[in-house]
Amino acid sequence: MVCRLLVCALTLGCVGPPAFAHFNILLPEAPSAKKGAPVVFVYQWGHPFEHELFDAPKPEKVNVLFPDGETHKELTSTLEKVKAAGGDDKPATTWRFTFTPEQRGDHTFFLQTPPIWLEEAREFVQDIVRVTLHVQTQNGWDVDTGDGFRLLPLTRPYGLLPTMVFQGRLLRDGIGDGLEDISRHIEIERYNPAPPKELPADELITFRTSHDPNGVFTFAFPEAGWWSFTAERRAGMHERKGKEYPLRQRLTMWVHVEAKK
Repeated sequence: MVCRLLVCALTLGCVGPPAFAHFNILLPEAPSAKKGAPVVFVYQWGHPFEHELFDAPKPEKVNVLFPDGETHKELTSTLEKVKAAGGDDKPATTWRFTFTPEQRGDHTFFLQTPPIWLEEAREFVQDIVRVTLHVQTQNGWDVDTGDGFRLLPLTRPYGLLPTMVFQGRLLRDGIGDGLEDISRHIEIERYNPAPPKELPADELITFRTSHDPNGVFTFAFPEAGWWSFTAERRAGMHERKGKEYPLRQRLTMWVHVEAKK
């Protein structure tokens, strides 16, 4: 069970700008749904803020964890390849699937990519993406798989408004295990459904914060929309053409913020 970097190698502890990194974007068509109503999910790969998309690799695994935190369903076989407008007006491969919730409560979706080769960085990155679909009642939004490197919401990841504070937590293996191999920075970026007419400075595109020794981090949303939180760690080596290259594992959690009315 289970995100944007071509020019600058983003390594643990790096203090350089996160420009040109790529993230995985897994979003439902709406943050909430009703029991029995089908919901379309779209998986994209690229620059969320700039809405610059590139070919997304076919996910290795997609599944949903039900509100009880124990029952899950495999969705990988339901994936459908779709072409969308990408960078430089070239079509980009995206993937989508449809899910119909049959019970009330919060459903947590996980998508895992294969190791992705980053040519300029000369390394691989493998991502796990998490997003919650709220179905009528608040139950199960903070489920913990209790397995491996994971990113959990401490604040409900929907029903939020701009300026509200959100907290999450990084964990690995069992509670209390060290976080020494995990980057101390969390990268935060908003998704734009269309390319902005003008781009701000890099530091206003990808935000950064640090987690505390317990893995807890805090962020206040400046505006509405879908927001991603991404953490990473060293994950050994991966073979390519007979040679071994570094592998980074990243976690991305998507959180929805409503517009004020």
